[in-house]
Amino acid sequence: MSTLTPVSADFELASIDPSSTPGFSGDKKDAEKALAKNAKRLAELQERLFAESKFGGKRRVLLVLQAMDTAGKGGILRHVIGGVDPQGVQIHAFKAPTDEEKEHDFLWRIRKELPDAGAIGVFDRSHYEDVLIHRVRGFSTPETVEQRYGIIEDFEKELVAEGTILIKVMLHISADEQKERLQERLDRSEKHWKYNPGDVDERMLWSEYQRAYEIALQRTTTAAAPWFVVPANHKWYARWAVQQLLLEALEGLDPQWPSADYDVEAEKVRLAAS
Repeated sequence: MSTLTPVSADFELASIDPSSTPGFSGDKKDAEKALAKNAKRLAELQERLFAESKFGGKRRVLLVLQAMDTAGKGGILRHVIGGVDPQGVQIHAFKAPTDEEKEHDFLWRIRKELPDAGAIGVFDRSHYEDVLIHRVRGFSTPETVEQRYGIIEDFEKELVAEGTILIKVMLHISADEQKERLQERLDRSEKHWKYNPGDVDERMLWSEYQRAYEIALQRTTTAAAPWFVVPANHKWYARWAVQQLLLEALEGLDPQWPSADYDVEAEKVRLAAS
């Protein structure tokens, strides 16, 4: 049983309370203890997956993080992904496309950053920007955006068929919570670098973005690559929930330590005599 219920085709974003904590009955201290306790298990599973790939394993995990600004993607990277061996993690933050990227189809730059076998890949924003901001800002025609839902679904089916476990997460915060977090960035000088005046411009289109997210999630959630909406008004809960989704995915893969391709006992004798 998953920690969270996957998004369904008739999903309504308004039905999710951003301050709720589904699957967790404790408080912040309890969540932080659970996060620390589970970090060792997550790290072990990640190392087993990485080791498996050194002996021909093709499986990998891709965590897709989408959210409105200030929702806590950076905290997920630090507090959840930061607990595993860096050599088995590949993180990419997608910004506005470059001139070169614009010359290709919208998945071109995505394919270039897919994780290697044995790795946990993390996309900080992703191919979904091309149906979210493009829908809201009109960067592409409605017909093009509509076509992209199907292209994305086919692309993700391809990834799953090739051995990728997809974990797609929308970190869901309220407009009031975002306002508080933006205000904190302005009030604290050490956080000024995090503030982007453009965030307020996007905030003015809050309702449009909520609708764009709802449509994108409805159209691209599948049995093989479901979406999960993680309430994120409480950062401690969002971190715990994403860690749980990763643990469930890796437990399901159940990667095993590779068997030695040499005579272990003979090597012990050789080593002792060296």
